[in-house]
Amino acid sequence: AHLQPARGASERAVEADQAPDEFTVRFHTTVDVDDGVFEITVTRSLAPLGADRFYKLIKAHYFDDSAFFRVLPDFVVQFGISGDPVQSKVWRDHVIKDDPVKESNKAWTIAYATSGPNTRDTQVFINYAYNEALDDRGFAPFGHVVKGKTVLRHIYSRYGQMPDQEEIYAHGNEYLERKFPHLDYITTARILR
Repeated sequence: AHLQPARGASERAVEADQAPDEFTVRFHTTVDVDDGVFEITVTRSLAPLGADRFYKLIKAHYFDDSAFFRVLPDFVVQFGISGDPVQSKVWRDHVIKDDPVKESNKAWTIAYATSGPNTRDTQVFINYAYNEALDDRGFAPFGHVVKGKTVLRHIYSRYGQMPDQEEIYAHGNEYLERKFPHLDYITTARILR
């Protein structure tokens, strides 16, 4: 018999249970407005595969200490590359299939970023505006911001989309802190209910 190497907590989390029908996540951030807190309610029926992945990421504390690395006012704010390159690699290697778009990309909805069909991993974005053009491109919202819109509007945005995503995957927060010292971060993300 061959011994299998022990799997780490992150690898087990990738395969964890499905999400509840609805759950709310509280994010604490470095944004210096309204205690830096925002909340998202996820509705599994909108995008079951996306909701399940998000639930697993939250339970694994994947978003803790991760940056808002793409901030385009009047379009989107994007996050979801771990500040720890080891964590990023574990999850990036496990993409999920697309969900059909059941709800439009209205302001304050959250959806996964993709690099093409069936390439969703960990990166998500929150729509600052009604971005209905994203619907036909397969971006399926799976939840809504229910608290903290002012916090999200105050995320540092002067870097726009300058941070290099491949560098974030490779070097994590070390790269971001060195090159983009004013970025805002998620400090913790936890399920409330």
